Amino acid sequence: MIRVCGNKELEKLARAFKALSNPNRLAIYLEVLQQYRAEMKSCGLAQLIDRLEIGAPTISHHTKELVDAGLISVQRDGRFILCTLDENMRERLGSFFARDLK
Repeated sequence: MIRVCGNKELEKLARAFKALSNPNRLAIYLEVLQQYRAEMKSCGLAQLIDRLEIGAPTISHHTKELVDAGLISVQRDGRFILCTLDENMRERLGSFFARDLK
């Protein structure tokens, strides 16, 4: 068996993969990632609702799941709630997929 990383790291990655296995959560994560890559650094919850055409309660539920999995963070800015990509987890995912297991 090839050991790719420690047990704690595997648990963190497994939580992230489980969260991303839902199509709505994957769409939200990709939207936040796109905003990050556009150097906007955050994405408003209202923007997610408009772009993804998903209702507010559903967005709220799935956003919480992404936060719990360590994929994004949220913060309040006045009346707005902003989602920010967790850069450490993005790097972990990138490193995981970039590994050469030979």
